[in-house]
Amino acid sequence: MKKTLLATALLATACAAHAQAPLMVYGNIDLGLIKRDGAALNIGKRDHNRLGVKGTGELGAGIKALFQLEIGYEPDTGTRATGANEGRPGSGQRPLFQGQSWVGLKGGLGVVRIGRGLSAFQETSMAFEPWHGLPTPAGFQTDIMVAGFTSGPLGAPGSSADRLSDAVFYHSPEWNGLQLNATVAARESPPGGLAVPPLYPSGAQASANPFSLSTTYKNGPLAGMLAVERNGVESEVYSIGASIDITRMVPGLKLMASYIRQDHSHTAPPGFDSARAWVLGANWAMGAGTLLAGYGQKSPEGVARTRQLSLGYEYSLSRRTQLYFDASRRRAAAPAAAATRVNHFALGVNHAF
Repeated sequence: MKKTLLATALLATACAAHAQAPLMVYGNIDLGLIKRDGAALNIGKRDHNRLGVKGTGELGAGIKALFQLEIGYEPDTGTRATGANEGRPGSGQRPLFQGQSWVGLKGGLGVVRIGRGLSAFQETSMAFEPWHGLPTPAGFQTDIMVAGFTSGPLGAPGSSADRLSDAVFYHSPEWNGLQLNATVAARESPPGGLAVPPLYPSGAQASANPFSLSTTYKNGPLAGMLAVERNGVESEVYSIGASIDITRMVPGLKLMASYIRQDHSHTAPPGFDSARAWVLGANWAMGAGTLLAGYGQKSPEGVARTRQLSLGYEYSLSRRTQLYFDASRRRAAAPAAAATRVNHFALGVNHAF
């Protein structure tokens, strides 16, 4: 109820600020055939399906008002998006404006937003992963790079793992290719009035204000990022990433790498309280198609290492419509049992509007 009232208030504020400004309705629809080891062929998705509205309004003196609202949905059933299989405690139907719900101002000193959205770390790190942060199992963002870490761990079951609510977001202007990004959120309240949810039984503390900081740098074909984030139970993540476009040597080829370290000392016993992950990837544009490739490893302390190899291909039928094919193999190093190896295949279409 609280989040519904907040979303309604944001919508009213945004509409008042943009009464004289045109609105943009946008979204995408993604559906395909998915096959994974141990599961039947089924209809699934590679990306989250979303429907949103956003706009800007001139306020004078070089200042603009901004807003964005975004709903997730399941096109195969016509229902609101669910939170199953996204690393959250439990699953369920998501809040109405799960994707984005914020209002803000833009001026010479940067952009300030208030509401709900991707944290600075989550938003920045997606550019240094070959699947651009898509939630598909063939990608590396969800299941390798940040698996086991949740930006908002005390949120209601079903909420996505990479966004912060009741937050203030800041994006600085670019200075010679350098940009700073920051997110600070209000202290979280665990569902049901509990001190901490059952997922965090070993001394987790709900007394911290979540924060997320990142800096990015762009200089011609080179790009890089540094980021740190602490969530509401004081788990921390540190990340570094880099990419280089070597089109001059190999037309259309971009290489990238990421490294992430997690610290869960507030929520896990010694010997199981940290994790490291790294990913190497490439995007190779060839005419209307792009080849995606990547290899990554995640090594949680006290748990078997996971390795993943993925290949994908995207073909643009038009500026807005894309066919895709993904194939990946994920395997735990030990024990060497068939259950630790998972092959994933997907063939589908994504249309943006």
